[in-house]
Amino acid sequence: MKDLSTFDLNLLRVFDAVARERHVTRAAARLNLSQPAVSNALNRLRAALGDELFLRAPQGVVPTSLALSLMRPVEEMLDRLQETLAATAPFDPAGSDRVFTIALSEYAEAVLAPPLFNRLAQEAPGILVAIRHADRTNAHALLESGEAQLAIAMLGEPTALYTRLRLLPEAFMVLTRPGHPLLDGPMSVERYIAFPHLLHSPNGSRDGAMDRVLQEAGHARRLGAVVAHLSAVPEILLGTDMVMTLSSRLARQMAEVHGLALRPVPIETKHMRLSMIFHRRFEADQGHAWLRRLLLVLAREVVADCPAEGRQNQRAEAGAA
Repeated sequence: MKDLSTFDLNLLRVFDAVARERHVTRAAARLNLSQPAVSNALNRLRAALGDELFLRAPQGVVPTSLALSLMRPVEEMLDRLQETLAATAPFDPAGSDRVFTIALSEYAEAVLAPPLFNRLAQEAPGILVAIRHADRTNAHALLESGEAQLAIAMLGEPTALYTRLRLLPEAFMVLTRPGHPLLDGPMSVERYIAFPHLLHSPNGSRDGAMDRVLQEAGHARRLGAVVAHLSAVPEILLGTDMVMTLSSRLARQMAEVHGLALRPVPIETKHMRLSMIFHRRFEADQGHAWLRRLLLVLAREVVADCPAEGRQNQRAEAGAA
């Protein structure tokens, strides 16, 4: 089919639903249509495109090669159309059932997700926010593909198609087990690097921000372990002589919950912040703008609740120290 003038574009909604569900009955429920209506629409689409599109399988249907090639373009077209319509419609958070997918680093999720979901429960109970993991290696790809509508992580300057807002400045703190030898006496750089360090790195990198800070000052530290998830940190610190440098907000939370000890970082770090980045096509979207404003308000409240200690500023987020 080369001519779209006689093609019913409503059939693409059926195609997208079947492609996502891989099941005709579930696709019908997704569209609020009957199964015969969806089957009829699929037959019309097959006739128009000259392809079976979806073949019966024990657990539903499987797409043909043509259907596989159409899935991404059709999904993107429908998503962009929905975004365009949403941008022009009035937005009432209290009555909305909109779904937002946002990409957050583990640190951003730890400090922003709890107040975000608390506020949503009070002001917008019908809105669903789905969180995906983001870091400097995948955030832009998630935004470019449309898999996330905004990202908050430690991110560099984006291209002109994106808007960047900076937030959450803070200090670093050092975490150890109670009774750690480092707690006896003054906290010098030499004593700080004398013990093995625990690094949180979701992407597996062994190069953290503190390594660069120490290298610039003529020092180096030894890594004792690298972990992908913060949930493993408390037990590791409690059972070893490793130390960990973490953002002060997250360090305070861990110290309070798990009985860990806190000390200031014995070396000055340069100022850096988390960034919120989103595509400029969302700038006029009233719902997206509401969510951005809410996240900025929550970030300011987090800063007010936990002021930075001393003169130390953040060089990088928790996962890269």
